[in-house]
Amino acid sequence: MPASTLSDPDTSGTGRVPLSACIIAFNEADRIGDCLASLAFCDEIVVVDSGSTDGTREVARAAGARVLERPFDGFRSQKQFAVEQCAHDWVLCLDADERVDARLRAAIEAERDAGFVRAAGYRFARMSEYYGRFLRHGTAYPDRVLRLFDRRRGGWRGGREIHEAVSVDGEVALLPGDLLHFPYRSFMQLLDKKQRYARMMAEHDFARGKRATLGKLLLAPAWRFLRGYVLKAGFLDGWPGLIESFVSANYVRQKTIMLWLLQHGQPLVDPPRRSP
Repeated sequence: MPASTLSDPDTSGTGRVPLSACIIAFNEADRIGDCLASLAFCDEIVVVDSGSTDGTREVARAAGARVLERPFDGFRSQKQFAVEQCAHDWVLCLDADERVDARLRAAIEAERDAGFVRAAGYRFARMSEYYGRFLRHGTAYPDRVLRLFDRRRGGWRGGREIHEAVSVDGEVALLPGDLLHFPYRSFMQLLDKKQRYARMMAEHDFARGKRATLGKLLLAPAWRFLRGYVLKAGFLDGWPGLIESFVSANYVRQKTIMLWLLQHGQPLVDPPRRSP
C-alpha cells in the first residue's frame, strides 16, 4: 500500500503540494549523484536499490535520499514499488541516468505551486545523448514520457516489465523543458543493453502468443530505419543520427530472431552446465 492515502496538505498556503521523487538503481554510483542533484527541488527522494556493489546506496544516502533495498523482479514492478514507498501522492519518477533540466524544473515547480490542478499526470520530452551529442530528431526525440503524476489516479500499470510506462485516470498535460538522458557508458555497453531488452521483449511477446514471421524479420527493421532516419528526419543529426537509426533497426531484428528461436525451442542464453 502507498505510504500516504490521504490528500497531501498545502504546505505553503499558495496551493503548493509536496512532491516525492523516486529512482530505481543498480550499480549507478558514477551517475546517480547528478540525477539526485537535479531533483533537489523535490520534498523527498526515494531510491530503491537492487543489490548494488559499487557504493550506489552510500552515494544516495550522502545526497539525502531515503534508500531502500529490494531484489529486482522487473522494471515495472520495481518502479511501482518505489512509487508506493513515497511519503507524498504526487511523484516524479526518474532513472539514474536521467536529469531534470532547468526549464523543466521551473515548469514542474510552477505546477506544484499551483496545486497540480491541471491534470492527473504530466508529460515532457526526453532528450538522449548518443555518440557524443544530444539527438533532436528521429525516434530519439522528443520521446515524450509521463513521469509526473498523482499516484492515487495512476502508476506503473500492466503486465509488461520491459518498456514499461505510466498511465493515469484523467487528463494529461504537456510541460516544457527536457528530461536529459544519458543511456550508456560505452558503445559495447549500449549494444549489450539493447540485446538484453530485445530478449526481454521477445520473451514477453512469446508468452502472450505472438509469433515471428519472415515478413516481420525482413520488413520491421527496414521500417524502423526508414521511419527514424527519413520520415522523422534523423538524418539531420548527422553521423550520430545515422548510427542510432541502424542500432534501433538492429534491435527490432534481434527481437524478431529471438522470438523465432523461442518458437522453435532454441535457447537464448547459455543453459546451466553441470560440473564434471
